[in-house]
Amino acid sequence: MKILIENGHLIDPASGFNAMADLAIADTKVVSIGQVSSDFHPDKRIDASRCLVIPGLVDACARLGEPGHAHEGMLDSELAAAVAGGVTSVVCMPDTQPVLDEPGLVDMLKFRAERLHLAKVFPLGALTRSLGGEVLTPMVELTSAGCVGFTQAEHAIQNTQGLQRAMQYAASFGFCVWLRAQDGFLGQGVVASGPLATRMGLSGVSVAAETIALHTTIDLMRITGTRVHISKLSSAAGVELVRAAKAEGLPLTCDVSIHNLHFTDADIGYFDTRARLTPPLRQQRDREALRQGLADGTIDVLVSDHTPVEGDAKALPFAQAEPGATALELLLGASMKWAAQSHVDISRAVEVITSAPAALVGQAGLGRLQVGGYADVCVLDPQASWQVLPENLRSHSKHTPFAFDLSGSEMMAQVKATLVNGHVAYQSPDMH
Repeated sequence: MKILIENGHLIDPASGFNAMADLAIADTKVVSIGQVSSDFHPDKRIDASRCLVIPGLVDACARLGEPGHAHEGMLDSELAAAVAGGVTSVVCMPDTQPVLDEPGLVDMLKFRAERLHLAKVFPLGALTRSLGGEVLTPMVELTSAGCVGFTQAEHAIQNTQGLQRAMQYAASFGFCVWLRAQDGFLGQGVVASGPLATRMGLSGVSVAAETIALHTTIDLMRITGTRVHISKLSSAAGVELVRAAKAEGLPLTCDVSIHNLHFTDADIGYFDTRARLTPPLRQQRDREALRQGLADGTIDVLVSDHTPVEGDAKALPFAQAEPGATALELLLGASMKWAAQSHVDISRAVEVITSAPAALVGQAGLGRLQVGGYADVCVLDPQASWQVLPENLRSHSKHTPFAFDLSGSEMMAQVKATLVNGHVAYQSPDMH
């Protein structure tokens, strides 16, 4: 099928292209940008007047509910939510039931995702069997099955020697290890340590839980030479450690979730379980450091940390409630909102959700618009706004701190169309 997206303002951070331009697509590829050949006869035209045309978003941290959690997030509903939010590629975590530690499980997940013709799925494989922290997984076979990296998700490896061996093995094949910087013993609380945690009588997670894990990881990087990606940085002190490690030349990258970028522990309010998240929301100074770190490049990527949670698991006392929030549909708006509030150029807001996370996945042509490249495209109206209300979300789960009150948070930018491999996976009713 041939599609022409016309009259739009195209932004491609990877190439620096930022101008009015038409985009011609044939089958699964981009065939021209700007001047369209006179012999190109589109089957479909998309009028992108007053809209931005950007690469499809790449969400580097999401949970899709499968295998094993069909009641919490069916694969089709979550990937439908992804394309409605402009997300064309999703990196999913391995902490499923069963854990993604066997090539057959990865094959099955990718097969099911491909049949839906929605967003692409790039699984992370488990670093150790069952995420137990002891026996290494068959990383070579998992990579052949489609895994783009290896992680423990939220399960820290307690034995430092075990972590060193896992990193050494990964480094010998050039694999990237994705780690959550949280000490397994100090990270057992439910909110960030501080005056609020004390007043509420809730167990706290200190900043030291993050910095101790970061120090360990950085020291092991020096020994092993492993490429490491730190998932969901949450503190000002953590930002400084990452900044210093990068200045040293270590192959370290990191991301921050939209929740830690926009909220603080004060937003927990009166034990609102929609703010029960991992990592926990920290103080304002941490949020400001995270925002600055994302702006100056210390933090490479912005992620949704989409974790669908069923209603019963949230309808519990705060400490017993399951952590997580729906977020796939909010990644674009959260990035644009951050850019507006922090006076960051829009190209940087696009970069942290497209080409920067695509570099982590390692798929050539992903997260950018180029002739001959993937026709993964998001068309959005930057001036439109919408309210984050449960009824407006397509995800199976409706819990998000962006919908604390009845009026919901106002989210900037509205997706008008999403194309995946040249196929229109989502189009708003008012788009023609």
